[in-house]
Amino acid sequence: MTLVFATNNENKVKEIRSMLNSSFSIITMKEAGIDMDIPEPHDTLEANAREKSGTIFRLTGQNSFSEDTGLEIDALHGAPGVLSARYAGEQKSAEDNMDKVLRELAGQTARSARFRTVISLILNGVEHQFEGVAEGAILPERQGGKGFGYDPIFRPEGSSKSFAEMDLPEKNQFSHRGKAFKQLIAFLQQVS
Repeated sequence: MTLVFATNNENKVKEIRSMLNSSFSIITMKEAGIDMDIPEPHDTLEANAREKSGTIFRLTGQNSFSEDTGLEIDALHGAPGVLSARYAGEQKSAEDNMDKVLRELAGQTARSARFRTVISLILNGVEHQFEGVAEGAILPERQGGKGFGYDPIFRPEGSSKSFAEMDLPEKNQFSHRGKAFKQLIAFLQQVS
């Protein structure tokens, strides 16, 4: 089975491909000949994920999936949430986003947070959604040089490391995206 992954983020492609067995093939938007940024105009992860998978399905007619992920920080009333990629501005700078979070949490002892991923799969024209959550905390400073996005400042529950200190197999055990992808893969194995 081949699916088009509605993302331009190569890091996310690496993560999902590292979890797949040979019965599934993922092609990127670029590999499908699509060069565009799909808008994320909605105020929920679910609706943004649906927007992206639906756009690719309409353009290609192929089974497709997308994901939308948000970092939800309790002390910031759930922010940055759906705006995680653009929290510090439209330039989508991970460094600027982390700087903004660390500034806003300066002096805070309550640093609980979670990453939440929603995957939207369109299979034979029907949408299915899957959700993965990683509870954890925001660190007071960056730790580690791996990963992407907010990984250097997020430590998941059950680990002494930030996501940026983990290799991919270890990160996939804890990560929101890994949990959601495992549900997606289990579903695909049932229906294929």
